[in-house]
Amino acid sequence: MTIDQLPPGLILILGAVLVPFLRGNVRAIYMLLLPALCGWQVWHLTPGEYGVVSLFDYTLVALRVDKLSLVFAYVFTLAAFLAVIYSLHVRDVVQQVAGLGYAGAAICAVFAGDLITLFVFWELTAITSVFLVWATRTERSFRSGMRYLVVQVGSGVLLLSGALVIVNQTGSLTFGHIGIDSIGGQLILLSFGIKAAFPLLNNWLQDAYPEATVTGTVFLSAFTTKLAIYALARGFAGTDMLIWIGAIMAVFPLFYAAIENDLRRALAYILNHQLGFMVVGVGIGTELALNGVAAHAFAHVLYEGMMFMVLGAVLYRAGTAQGSVLGGLYKSMPWTTVFWIVGAASIAGVPLFIGFTTKSMILTAASLEGHWIAWTALVFASVGVFFLAGIKIPYTAFFGPASGKQVREAPVNMWLAMALSSVLCIWIGIDPSRLYAVLPFPVDYVPYTGAHVINQLQLLAFTALGAVILFRCGVYPKSEPGQNLDSDWVYRRLLPAAAHGLVDSLAQARDEVWRWRDRVFDFILERVFHYHGPRGIMARTWAISGAALWVMVLLGGYLLVYYL
Repeated sequence: MTIDQLPPGLILILGAVLVPFLRGNVRAIYMLLLPALCGWQVWHLTPGEYGVVSLFDYTLVALRVDKLSLVFAYVFTLAAFLAVIYSLHVRDVVQQVAGLGYAGAAICAVFAGDLITLFVFWELTAITSVFLVWATRTERSFRSGMRYLVVQVGSGVLLLSGALVIVNQTGSLTFGHIGIDSIGGQLILLSFGIKAAFPLLNNWLQDAYPEATVTGTVFLSAFTTKLAIYALARGFAGTDMLIWIGAIMAVFPLFYAAIENDLRRALAYILNHQLGFMVVGVGIGTELALNGVAAHAFAHVLYEGMMFMVLGAVLYRAGTAQGSVLGGLYKSMPWTTVFWIVGAASIAGVPLFIGFTTKSMILTAASLEGHWIAWTALVFASVGVFFLAGIKIPYTAFFGPASGKQVREAPVNMWLAMALSSVLCIWIGIDPSRLYAVLPFPVDYVPYTGAHVINQLQLLAFTALGAVILFRCGVYPKSEPGQNLDSDWVYRRLLPAAAHGLVDSLAQARDEVWRWRDRVFDFILERVFHYHGPRGIMARTWAISGAALWVMVLLGGYLLVYYL
């Protein structure tokens, strides 16, 4: 097996091993070189299967190249490069090694041609990424990281279990269309659903991302959930239930984002909402829908990552991302404010920005296939995300009443990473043909039609008008310190309370057993051995007759056990 038959992500994984031994500018140049080399190998890949080996009569494919895997590999490599630029000011080697290894594991997983290879890199993304949460080095981040790790490793266990069921039924480990007709397929769908943050399985995302480091959150936003979207598109395209799951995902998280005071946590809810669009597209399963999934995942990695970069820069300079204590930052961080506006325009689907050219593909596919309930949910969600990302958060952090915080503009490397992301969001938004050219299926879709542009502008204008009315009338709730719980109430409140209750009940039962034991023992001493002195083994003086009786009992028991 030659090096060109190995997954390109290994360049990042193995290259990260040398990072601790380098210093200063040499380390920075080396870290930038790794994703560049990985991208060069990805760009020169040709469709086919490489790195094929046989293991216990099963075929493993380390490198399966097709247009679906390539488009995700392109954006993952680009995200790794931008994230490294953003993190150049960091001197924490743990974050640097974990970030590179995490990105490499995600790229390797995208090219996995069998379920076992997918499982290996699926779990490696979990193990490497948790260090980005722990790198904050607080008690809160440690607990959050432990919860994150348990959920992510649990997802891998489900994937492996499903793979074993499937290989037992079919004799093949090939990672292709799986479906939900078998127990194995259902286990794997649940595994993918955990990483994709399905409803009621999403809490690890909002729990861990805000607790990660400034740069760690940028890495986290790019890979785990989009890897899950890729896996769903590969294994479960056309599964109808995903349409309903995605529609709920697109709407439900926005209500929590609307009342969230921690802006990074609010953005994590918005990320969850965006995944809903992609899950709907996977559920529809047509060529247009799957093209929309791949295109929107590409766009989402760029603009969502940039928005986490912006909030990371705010946290880095202001020392907080709590909306209740921010405001007026546009004066001291003007470029950071501009970059947020570009990201907000992209996520809201404003014409001439990347989101307009990708999100609309999924909406069009939903309308063409007659999924009007899902289409309505997605339109409603589009209104909500513009209100939150385009109005509420920028007003809270940048344009609202000044908080009095005197801060500087983001460091040069952060500024450069945000600027490059902004250029890509605008460039692809103006001319999406280059993105459309790398999508899985031939694209026969024109985003810039008169009707589409006018309808979208009207939708955005009425959303802005509604926001003004809400703010002017004082109806919209103000940001206040606190923590919102959704289904994570189960493991943050219910399970601990139940565990404490169980422990207390067992302790009470133990005490009661001990009390009855003492009563029985005292009864025997008084009625059988006629002992009335102090209680306790060491406090008693035994009568000869009593001692002789116990010796006889013990010898008799020993003989009985021996001969039987």
